[in-house]
Amino acid sequence: MLVVAAALALATSGQSAAAPNAPPAPMFHGVASLAISPVGDELAAIEADEPESGDEEPHRKVIVRTAATGAVRGVIDPCPACTYVDPVFSPDGSTVAVIGRDRKAGTSTLYFASASGVVVRTVIKGLAAHPKYSPDGKVIAFQAVIDPHKEVGATQAAAPQVGEIGEHFDEQRIAVLAVGDSSAVRLVSPADTFIYEYDWTPDGSGFVATAAKGDGDNNWWLADLEGFDLVTGAVRRIARPKDQLNLPRVSNDGKLVAYIGGLMSDFGPVGGDVFVVPASGGAPVNLTPGFKGSFTSLTWRKGKIIATALISDRTALVSIDPIKGRIATLSSAPLTYEAGEGRIAIDARGEHVAAVVQDFEHAPEIAVGTLAKLDLGARITQANAALPSVTNARSVTWTSEGRDVQGWLLAPKAATAGGLAPMVVMIHGGPSSAVTPTFPRSGFRGGLTRRLLAGGYYVFEPNPRGSYGQGEDFTRANIRDFGGGDLRDILAGVDAVEKLAPVDDQRLGVMGHSYGGFMTMWTVSHSTRFHAAVSGAGIANWISYYGQNGIDQWMIPFFGASAYDDPAIYQKLSPLTDIKAAKTPTFIYVGERDVECPAPQSVEFWHALKAVGVATRLLILEGEGHGVRKPDHIRALGDAELGWFDHYLKAGGSH
Repeated sequence: MLVVAAALALATSGQSAAAPNAPPAPMFHGVASLAISPVGDELAAIEADEPESGDEEPHRKVIVRTAATGAVRGVIDPCPACTYVDPVFSPDGSTVAVIGRDRKAGTSTLYFASASGVVVRTVIKGLAAHPKYSPDGKVIAFQAVIDPHKEVGATQAAAPQVGEIGEHFDEQRIAVLAVGDSSAVRLVSPADTFIYEYDWTPDGSGFVATAAKGDGDNNWWLADLEGFDLVTGAVRRIARPKDQLNLPRVSNDGKLVAYIGGLMSDFGPVGGDVFVVPASGGAPVNLTPGFKGSFTSLTWRKGKIIATALISDRTALVSIDPIKGRIATLSSAPLTYEAGEGRIAIDARGEHVAAVVQDFEHAPEIAVGTLAKLDLGARITQANAALPSVTNARSVTWTSEGRDVQGWLLAPKAATAGGLAPMVVMIHGGPSSAVTPTFPRSGFRGGLTRRLLAGGYYVFEPNPRGSYGQGEDFTRANIRDFGGGDLRDILAGVDAVEKLAPVDDQRLGVMGHSYGGFMTMWTVSHSTRFHAAVSGAGIANWISYYGQNGIDQWMIPFFGASAYDDPAIYQKLSPLTDIKAAKTPTFIYVGERDVECPAPQSVEFWHALKAVGVATRLLILEGEGHGVRKPDHIRALGDAELGWFDHYLKAGGSH
């Protein structure tokens, strides 16, 4: 059992100023990267109080808690300048390993925390993530990028595009070192190969991983399932699946590798069927064909696969027998789970389960239970109990062209004077993704949702065809049809909502980011139903986009060929092709260094709207990548978005 010497008093500094004698406003308490000890008695997570204003980045600490009660046992915080990632317990539960990243120094430090204190195990010049102990606890592995040019991942801001381009790539490799001696870090995987995810083999002799050579941002869609020998680094191919694969996990006996495979548009959002393949290599077998949902994480316990799955509006815990193919739903609830690399954390014996649990009306808390019962009622923390709900949420289902479609309607708490209220439709990115119940809070996207609800808007978040949650056939239903059937699904969803809520059809707004930004551009050039639009990091011209973006490999499964082999489908699905039909005032924003949806795409659409006489604004956020991360940018962007909607949906603005 781990006992960290220092006791923790959760910080309250940095809270918003309050009137004299008034109680301070409750702060949001963030919890991430939850891990559970091998016997399920302790938890470790990265936590911090976060000011509602979002004016500054809070310093997060690793908090160790008793799983039974949530009581704080200690804090791990040896580096005030660091951002911590991925705490993990040793196999005997005596130690928590965690990585601290010092962005200013450009270093990553692996710390070991135990009852004896916190020690530095190693420091690398670069990025490190996902430490994992070998089954016997004698070796620890982690992913490392030495001397990187940028943060890992296509959603991160690009490195400056100067000099000779495309010749040298950052490669994320598997690094190892012995736990009990002074040996140096050794890089196991090849120098020309990017490791996306990895897992130890149960005998500790090596790893399985998803891997590809070359550009790590772009080539995940080409990744193979490979094995790596711990001693020699020898590589062997286990499988080359036809679709994307994620979360490779080796069975307890070492004979099988399970993974989630399917049509995935982004590395982060996981969804698909569960496959197994012999660890020695062979043809993958789909254990869940025809499953009416999307699997989102998995692990092995007692010879079975324990997985989470999104099934329409509910998250389910599922047991899969890899031999008999039997699927059993253990529990199901309209909640969102998060923990570590997956959705839940399970102890080594498969008896205790933990996750950060939330929905639209309840802020995140740590919940502990069993596979048969993990819900908000099992929460062991009350850190966010004082935060008031800002919405009344309901799941909405409707039929569109013979398909069952689901979405979420968020209603403002205060009734709108005069009857009908404006509504903003938020279209998610991906397209292979889904909206799940998440408490609206400050920050990028959540902060705008809160402000819209406070301003009397309804917010509708649909999961049209192409989304997760209804099975692989549903996810694949927008192949070569971007903006076609999915827009018809969304418009049918708006019709369904207007039968349920007092929404003014003459005061509808639409917005989205990434694929949602494309869908917003497509919507305003193919419909006049909306009276204001906000497009973030959108795609206006698929042909020029193909040559500009840093991840063109994602497009091939959706379009069927490259833009050079089949330009007609790329032109057909480009919003600019029908730009003269656009009438809707549209605010556009994008990050200056966006790898996934480069800024020129937003410039093209802004230029086209101006040329056809449509009201428009363009905001390019300096230094930002695909997401918006700087607090001042988030605040300025939220002000601009809300002002745009207020002007056109409330203040009498017109086309």
